[in-house]
Amino acid sequence: MDQQLGKLIFKLNGWKYEVNPEALSDAKQVIIGFPHTTNLDTVRAAIFFHILKLNYHILVKKELFKFPLAPILNRLGFIPVDRAKSQNVVQQMADIFAKSERFSLVIAPEATRGKNGEKRPIRTGFWHIAKASGVPIVLMLWDDAVETGRIFAKIMPSESMENDLKEIQRLYAAYGTQIELPQKTI
Repeated sequence: MDQQLGKLIFKLNGWKYEVNPEALSDAKQVIIGFPHTTNLDTVRAAIFFHILKLNYHILVKKELFKFPLAPILNRLGFIPVDRAKSQNVVQQMADIFAKSERFSLVIAPEATRGKNGEKRPIRTGFWHIAKASGVPIVLMLWDDAVETGRIFAKIMPSESMENDLKEIQRLYAAYGTQIELPQKTI
């Protein structure tokens, strides 16, 4: 997809975007996005990353990899994940980061929304992947109220997942987005 086409799609849909250049200053990163309310958020993110000319890969549920979508998703750099099986995704992604000169992995950690809109705690795989790969976590936000996509901050994983998750929660709260942290983070 051409960068100009992406800009046109955003404009026609009334969406804007804001990017903190410092947040995307690394060649490799794990990008997380909130809120994730629909699969269309993934499409919007792909268009956003084309606008930014970012070499991205998005982890998505393997159920989407069926004909006719599978060839398209593969070509666009989407990576299927079987959420029902333990596949050591953290090590697989760390290996890819190690072999790549530039690599941006995109994950929606709240992809396990509860029934009837129930808010569930985020999954922490993104933190483990970033920590194992030695890359920053970049924070992205879909602000539906003002129809703006934002990449606004990044953090380097520390030795304390709990502290990092609280910092991520604080940074999102500054934009009015509440994320539920898991009770047990170790």
